[in-house]
Amino acid sequence: MESNSHNETELREELKQKRRELSDLRSQLKSIYEQKEAQYQLLNSTRTSIKTCLNQIFSFKNERDQLTTKVKELKQQRDTFNTLTKEKTTLKEEASKKKNELIGKMETKDNVRENPREIKSLIRKLEHQLETEVMPFPQEEKLRKRVKELQARLKKMSELEEVWRMSNAASADAADVRHKAEQFHREVQGTAGLSQQKHQQVNTLYEQLKQLREQQTPLAEKHLQLKEQYGQIKNKLQEIQARVDELRKQFNEKEEKSFKQQIKEKTALVSEKIKKKQKLNIDDILAFQALDEN
Repeated sequence: MESNSHNETELREELKQKRRELSDLRSQLKSIYEQKEAQYQLLNSTRTSIKTCLNQIFSFKNERDQLTTKVKELKQQRDTFNTLTKEKTTLKEEASKKKNELIGKMETKDNVRENPREIKSLIRKLEHQLETEVMPFPQEEKLRKRVKELQARLKKMSELEEVWRMSNAASADAADVRHKAEQFHREVQGTAGLSQQKHQQVNTLYEQLKQLREQQTPLAEKHLQLKEQYGQIKNKLQEIQARVDELRKQFNEKEEKSFKQQIKEKTALVSEKIKKKQKLNIDDILAFQALDEN
Protein backbone atom coordinates (compact mmCIF):
# COMPACT_ATOMS: atom_id res chain seq x y z
CA MET A 1 0.00 0.00 0.00
CA GLU A 2 2.84 2.34 0.94
CA SER A 3 4.61 1.39 -2.31
CA ASN A 4 1.55 2.39 -4.34
CA SER A 5 1.31 5.66 -2.43
CA HIS A 6 5.01 6.37 -3.01
CA ASN A 7 4.64 5.59 -6.73
CA GLU A 8 1.62 7.89 -7.01
CA THR A 9 3.57 10.70 -5.34
CA GLU A 10 6.38 10.28 -7.85
CA LEU A 11 3.92 10.33 -10.73
CA ARG A 12 2.26 13.47 -9.43
CA GLU A 13 5.66 15.10 -9.08
CA GLU A 14 6.47 14.05 -12.65
CA LEU A 15 3.17 15.52 -13.83
CA LYS A 16 3.95 18.76 -12.04
CA GLN A 17 7.44 18.84 -13.60
CA LYS A 18 6.10 18.05 -17.07
CA ARG A 19 3.56 20.85 -16.80
CA ARG A 20 6.36 23.29 -15.94
CA GLU A 21 8.31 22.01 -18.93
CA LEU A 22 5.22 22.47 -21.10
CA SER A 23 4.89 26.07 -19.98
CA ASP A 24 8.57 26.76 -20.74
CA LEU A 25 8.35 25.05 -24.11
CA ARG A 26 5.24 27.02 -25.07
CA SER A 27 7.09 30.25 -24.25
CA GLN A 28 10.10 29.09 -26.26
CA LEU A 29 7.88 28.02 -29.15
CA LYS A 30 6.13 31.38 -29.18
CA SER A 31 9.46 33.24 -29.13
CA ILE A 32 10.97 31.06 -31.89
CA TYR A 33 7.82 31.42 -33.98
CA GLU A 34 7.96 35.23 -33.74
CA GLN A 35 11.67 35.21 -34.63
CA LYS A 36 11.01 32.79 -37.50
CA GLU A 37 8.21 34.96 -38.90
CA ALA A 38 10.28 38.15 -38.55
CA GLN A 39 13.16 36.44 -40.33
CA TYR A 40 10.79 35.24 -43.04
CA GLN A 41 9.55 38.80 -43.58
CA LEU A 42 13.15 39.98 -44.05
CA LEU A 43 13.89 37.06 -46.38
CA ASN A 44 10.69 37.63 -48.35
CA SER A 45 11.43 41.35 -48.64
CA THR A 46 14.91 40.55 -49.97
CA ARG A 47 13.47 38.04 -52.44
CA THR A 48 10.96 40.66 -53.62
CA SER A 49 13.81 43.15 -54.09
CA ILE A 50 15.76 40.55 -56.08
CA LYS A 51 12.75 39.89 -58.30
CA THR A 52 12.23 43.63 -58.85
CA CYS A 53 15.93 44.05 -59.63
CA LEU A 54 15.84 41.20 -62.17
CA ASN A 55 12.77 42.70 -63.87
CA GLN A 56 14.51 46.09 -64.11
CA ILE A 57 17.64 44.47 -65.53
CA PHE A 58 15.58 42.69 -68.16
CA SER A 59 13.75 45.93 -69.04
CA PHE A 60 16.91 48.08 -69.23
CA LYS A 61 18.81 45.45 -71.24
CA ASN A 62 15.96 45.31 -73.72
CA GLU A 63 15.93 49.14 -74.01
CA ARG A 64 19.73 49.20 -74.34
CA ASP A 65 19.71 46.56 -77.08
CA GLN A 66 17.02 48.46 -78.99
CA LEU A 67 19.08 51.67 -78.73
CA THR A 68 22.23 49.83 -79.83
CA THR A 69 20.40 48.53 -82.90
CA LYS A 70 19.18 52.04 -83.65
CA VAL A 71 22.75 53.39 -83.34
CA LYS A 72 23.92 50.88 -85.97
CA GLU A 73 21.13 51.95 -88.32
CA LEU A 74 21.88 55.65 -87.77
CA LYS A 75 25.59 55.07 -88.39
CA GLN A 76 24.80 53.42 -91.72
CA GLN A 77 22.65 56.40 -92.74
CA ARG A 78 25.30 58.85 -91.53
CA ASP A 79 28.02 57.03 -93.49
CA THR A 80 25.81 57.07 -96.60
CA PHE A 81 25.40 60.85 -96.34
CA ASN A 82 29.11 61.30 -95.58
CA THR A 83 29.86 59.51 -98.85
CA LEU A 84 27.29 61.68 -100.66
CA THR A 85 28.84 64.77 -99.08
CA LYS A 86 32.23 63.88 -100.57
CA GLU A 87 30.66 63.23 -103.96
CA LYS A 88 28.65 66.47 -103.92
CA THR A 89 31.67 68.44 -102.73
CA THR A 90 33.69 67.08 -105.64
CA LEU A 91 30.93 68.08 -108.09
CA LYS A 92 30.74 71.52 -106.51
CA GLU A 93 34.51 72.01 -106.84
CA GLU A 94 34.42 70.89 -110.47
CA ALA A 95 31.53 73.26 -111.26
CA SER A 96 33.28 76.11 -109.46
CA LYS A 97 36.51 75.44 -111.39
CA LYS A 98 34.64 75.40 -114.70
CA LYS A 99 32.83 78.60 -113.76
CA ASN A 100 36.11 80.36 -112.94
CA GLU A 101 37.64 79.19 -116.24
CA LEU A 102 34.71 80.65 -118.20
CA ILE A 103 34.88 83.89 -116.26
CA GLY A 104 38.59 84.15 -117.07
CA LYS A 105 37.93 83.62 -120.77
CA MET A 106 35.27 86.30 -120.79
CA GLU A 107 37.43 89.10 -119.42
CA THR A 108 37.45 92.03 -121.91
CA LYS A 109 40.02 94.62 -122.73
CA ASP A 110 37.48 97.41 -122.61
CA ASN A 111 36.12 96.20 -119.26
CA VAL A 112 32.59 95.91 -120.60
CA ARG A 113 30.33 94.96 -117.77
CA GLU A 114 29.38 91.34 -118.27
CA ASN A 115 25.65 91.90 -118.29
CA PRO A 116 23.61 89.90 -120.86
CA ARG A 117 21.00 92.64 -121.12
CA GLU A 118 23.57 95.28 -121.91
CA ILE A 119 25.24 93.04 -124.50
CA LYS A 120 21.89 92.26 -126.16
CA SER A 121 21.03 95.95 -126.18
CA LEU A 122 24.38 96.81 -127.74
CA ILE A 123 23.94 94.11 -130.42
CA ARG A 124 20.49 95.49 -131.37
CA LYS A 125 21.89 99.00 -131.50
CA LEU A 126 24.76 97.99 -133.80
CA GLU A 127 22.50 95.91 -136.06
CA HIS A 128 20.09 98.85 -136.32
CA GLN A 129 22.99 101.13 -137.19
CA LEU A 130 24.12 98.72 -139.92
CA GLU A 131 20.62 98.58 -141.37
CA THR A 132 19.82 102.30 -141.30
CA GLU A 133 23.08 104.07 -141.82
CA VAL A 134 25.22 104.44 -144.92
CA MET A 135 28.88 104.07 -144.04
CA PRO A 136 32.17 103.23 -145.63
CA PHE A 137 32.83 99.54 -146.17
CA PRO A 138 35.75 99.30 -143.70
CA GLN A 139 33.53 100.83 -141.00
CA GLU A 140 30.69 98.46 -141.83
CA GLU A 141 33.06 95.48 -141.66
CA LYS A 142 34.30 96.67 -138.33
CA LEU A 143 30.75 96.96 -136.94
CA ARG A 144 29.82 93.52 -138.27
CA LYS A 145 32.92 92.07 -136.64
CA ARG A 146 31.93 93.76 -133.40
CA VAL A 147 28.43 92.27 -133.57
CA LYS A 148 29.87 88.78 -134.07
CA GLU A 149 32.20 89.25 -131.09
CA LEU A 150 29.29 90.38 -128.92
CA GLN A 151 27.15 87.46 -130.06
CA ALA A 152 29.99 85.06 -129.24
CA ARG A 153 30.37 86.72 -125.87
CA LEU A 154 26.60 86.41 -125.27
CA LYS A 155 26.78 82.71 -126.06
CA LYS A 156 29.63 82.26 -123.61
CA MET A 157 27.63 84.14 -121.02
CA SER A 158 24.74 81.73 -121.55
CA GLU A 159 27.18 78.89 -120.98
CA LEU A 160 28.45 80.69 -117.89
CA GLU A 161 24.91 81.09 -116.58
CA GLU A 162 24.35 77.35 -116.99
CA VAL A 163 27.63 76.56 -115.29
CA TRP A 164 26.79 79.08 -112.56
CA ARG A 165 23.43 77.43 -112.06
CA MET A 166 25.08 74.02 -111.89
CA SER A 167 27.67 75.34 -109.45
CA ASN A 168 25.00 76.83 -107.19
CA ALA A 169 22.95 73.63 -107.37
CA ALA A 170 26.03 71.54 -106.53
CA SER A 171 26.82 73.84 -103.58
CA ALA A 172 23.24 73.59 -102.34
CA ASP A 173 23.25 69.79 -102.71
CA ALA A 174 26.57 69.52 -100.91
CA ALA A 175 25.32 71.73 -98.07
CA ASP A 176 22.09 69.73 -97.83
CA VAL A 177 23.73 66.30 -97.62
CA ARG A 178 26.37 67.69 -95.24
CA HIS A 179 23.59 69.00 -93.00
CA LYS A 180 21.85 65.60 -93.05
CA ALA A 181 25.13 63.81 -92.34
CA GLU A 182 25.73 66.11 -89.35
CA GLN A 183 22.15 65.57 -88.20
CA PHE A 184 22.56 61.80 -88.30
CA HIS A 185 25.89 62.14 -86.50
CA ARG A 186 24.21 64.07 -83.68
CA GLU A 187 21.49 61.42 -83.51
CA VAL A 188 24.17 58.71 -83.36
CA GLN A 189 25.87 60.49 -80.47
CA GLY A 190 22.61 61.12 -78.62
CA THR A 191 21.30 57.58 -79.06
CA ALA A 192 24.69 56.06 -78.19
CA GLY A 193 24.68 58.20 -75.04
CA LEU A 194 21.26 56.86 -74.04
CA SER A 195 22.41 53.31 -74.77
CA GLN A 196 25.45 53.85 -72.56
CA GLN A 197 23.24 55.19 -69.76
CA LYS A 198 21.08 52.07 -69.95
CA HIS A 199 24.22 49.92 -69.92
CA GLN A 200 25.49 51.71 -66.80
CA GLN A 201 22.08 51.27 -65.15
CA VAL A 202 22.23 47.54 -65.93
CA ASN A 203 25.72 47.31 -64.38
CA THR A 204 24.51 49.20 -61.29
CA LEU A 205 21.55 46.84 -60.97
CA TYR A 206 23.85 43.83 -61.29
CA GLU A 207 25.88 45.19 -58.37
CA GLN A 208 22.66 45.64 -56.36
CA LEU A 209 21.58 42.12 -57.30
CA LYS A 210 24.92 40.75 -56.13
CA GLN A 211 24.56 42.52 -52.77
CA LEU A 212 20.94 41.36 -52.37
CA ARG A 213 21.92 37.75 -53.04
CA GLU A 214 24.73 38.05 -50.52
CA GLN A 215 22.18 39.35 -47.99
CA GLN A 216 19.72 36.60 -48.89
CA THR A 217 22.09 33.72 -48.06
CA PRO A 218 22.48 34.40 -44.30
CA LEU A 219 18.81 35.34 -44.03
CA ALA A 220 17.77 32.03 -45.61
CA GLU A 221 20.19 30.10 -43.40
CA LYS A 222 18.92 31.85 -40.26
CA HIS A 223 15.29 31.24 -41.27
CA LEU A 224 16.01 27.55 -41.88
CA GLN A 225 17.77 27.32 -38.51
CA LEU A 226 14.80 28.91 -36.72
CA LYS A 227 12.41 26.66 -38.65
CA GLU A 228 14.33 23.58 -37.53
CA GLN A 229 14.43 24.83 -33.92
CA TYR A 230 10.70 25.48 -34.10
CA GLY A 231 10.10 21.93 -35.34
CA GLN A 232 12.33 20.40 -32.65
CA ILE A 233 10.66 22.34 -29.84
CA LYS A 234 7.21 21.55 -31.25
CA ASN A 235 8.02 17.83 -31.36
CA LYS A 236 9.38 17.92 -27.81
CA LEU A 237 6.30 19.83 -26.65
CA GLN A 238 4.00 17.26 -28.28
CA GLU A 239 5.99 14.46 -26.67
CA ILE A 240 5.71 16.00 -23.21
CA GLN A 241 2.05 16.88 -23.82
CA ALA A 242 1.38 13.23 -24.61
CA ARG A 243 3.05 12.19 -21.32
CA VAL A 244 1.05 14.80 -19.40
CA ASP A 245 -2.19 13.57 -20.98
CA GLU A 246 -1.20 10.00 -20.08
CA LEU A 247 -0.52 10.91 -16.43
CA ARG A 248 -3.70 12.96 -16.18
CA LYS A 249 -5.69 10.03 -17.54
CA GLN A 250 -4.13 7.70 -14.95
CA PHE A 251 -4.97 10.03 -12.10
CA ASN A 252 -8.51 10.58 -13.37
CA GLU A 253 -9.02 6.78 -13.47
CA LYS A 254 -7.62 6.36 -9.96
CA GLU A 255 -9.78 9.16 -8.61
CA GLU A 256 -12.83 7.67 -10.29
CA LYS A 257 -12.00 4.18 -8.88
CA SER A 258 -11.48 5.56 -5.38
CA PHE A 259 -14.80 7.38 -5.51
CA LYS A 260 -16.67 4.22 -6.57
CA GLN A 261 -15.04 2.23 -3.73
CA GLN A 262 -16.22 4.83 -1.23
CA ILE A 263 -19.74 4.63 -2.64
CA LYS A 264 -19.76 0.84 -2.33
CA GLU A 265 -18.63 0.95 1.29
CA LYS A 266 -21.20 3.62 2.11
CA THR A 267 -23.92 1.64 0.36
CA ALA A 268 -23.03 -1.48 2.38
CA LEU A 269 -23.49 0.52 5.58
CA VAL A 270 -26.82 1.88 4.38
CA SER A 271 -28.00 -1.63 3.47
CA GLU A 272 -27.09 -2.80 6.94
CA LYS A 273 -29.11 0.08 8.41
CA ILE A 274 -32.10 -0.88 6.32
CA LYS A 275 -31.91 -4.47 7.45
CA LYS A 276 -31.80 -3.31 11.03
CA LYS A 277 -34.62 -0.85 10.26
CA GLN A 278 -32.49 2.08 11.41
CA LYS A 279 -33.25 5.66 10.36
CA LEU A 280 -31.38 6.92 7.20
CA ASN A 281 -29.77 10.37 7.13
CA ILE A 282 -29.12 12.62 4.14
CA ASP A 283 -25.66 11.13 3.53
CA ASP A 284 -27.17 7.66 3.29
CA ILE A 285 -29.68 8.83 0.69
CA LEU A 286 -26.99 10.55 -1.38
CA ALA A 287 -24.89 7.37 -1.30
CA PHE A 288 -27.76 5.37 -2.76
CA GLN A 289 -28.31 7.99 -5.51
CA ALA A 290 -24.62 7.98 -6.43
CA LEU A 291 -24.66 4.19 -6.69
CA ASP A 292 -27.67 4.32 -9.04
CA GLU A 293 -25.92 6.91 -11.28
CA ASN A 294 -22.80 4.75 -11.53
